[in-house]
Amino acid sequence: MRPAQPGDAQGSQEQPEPGLDMGILITIRSLLPGLAPVERRVAQVILDDPGGAARQSISELARVCGTSATTVVRFCRAVGLRGYPELRLALAAAVARDDAGTVATAAGDITTDDDPATIAKKIAYADAKAVTDTASHLDTAVLAKVVSVLATARRIDIYGVGASGYVALDLQQKLQRIGRPAFAWPDPHMAITSAALREPGDVAVGLSHTGTTVDTIDALREARGHGATTAAVTNFPWSPITEAADFVLLTAARETAFRSGAMTSRIAQLTVVDCLFVVLAQRDLPATRAALERTFAAAQAKRTRRTRRPAASQLWDTPGSAVSVSCSRQRSGRDRSPVRWQRPAAAR
Repeated sequence: MRPAQPGDAQGSQEQPEPGLDMGILITIRSLLPGLAPVERRVAQVILDDPGGAARQSISELARVCGTSATTVVRFCRAVGLRGYPELRLALAAAVARDDAGTVATAAGDITTDDDPATIAKKIAYADAKAVTDTASHLDTAVLAKVVSVLATARRIDIYGVGASGYVALDLQQKLQRIGRPAFAWPDPHMAITSAALREPGDVAVGLSHTGTTVDTIDALREARGHGATTAAVTNFPWSPITEAADFVLLTAARETAFRSGAMTSRIAQLTVVDCLFVVLAQRDLPATRAALERTFAAAQAKRTRRTRRPAASQLWDTPGSAVSVSCSRQRSGRDRSPVRWQRPAAAR
């Protein structure tokens, strides 16, 4: 937990300690941006081949990283471990959990040589991995505290830009479906002006995968300065947004070369959003059911009625023959004869 800083409005910040409890690879990945450059080099070598690193001595790993054994030890302590032996054990355990050739292949970055089937496999693996890692390492004690303040909030502001803005809108929609006064502000100017009007009893939630998005940090800091309780959803525990948050909920997403698409980060954030929503909804099930039924009925009125689909035999003749489609074409007056369409040559 980060020590209380001057200006903390709600006391010390709630967030988990790094180390073995979070999963060593998740911990290293989440702390990567805040490491010193030489330590980051060690981290990247380990993340690229955790199994190989687990088999190496400290001097061998230092040589591969182009650094010293002292730096490797310093890296171990930076990620919450006592020394290199503990790191090797943690890496061996992590590799054992994911030890399969197909997993190793699926876990790799997308390359120019990948065919569509391989790309689909890698995306599916990355998305599923982001969900399971986020859920398994989510601090449920902090989750419960965030839900408690949401349950009694006079008003809930949600800040996020870019892909995180879509997640903010999703949380707004979920909370409003159960009668909670939630408002998402993907526009930075609207976010900061809304934050300026927050007061004690309000809650502000900021979403940022990197935790470095200035617009989201500014809005969260502004809301906190006026007495609102603040929560951050981010992938990196020591990122700047955590300094503006009373509570921190961590995701465990690993973005690949296509980071600009914000793929797994969005999936991981949605996992946290769903957990917040369901735990909050569970607190008062009768009221939740009533609200969901009312909003569902209202939304159903906006759906078009399904038309009866004709059987396949009515649409298609035997292979190679013409396709009979009953469509009315008004040729003249009362003449509405069916039109017989010929199957296109490419489809024969």
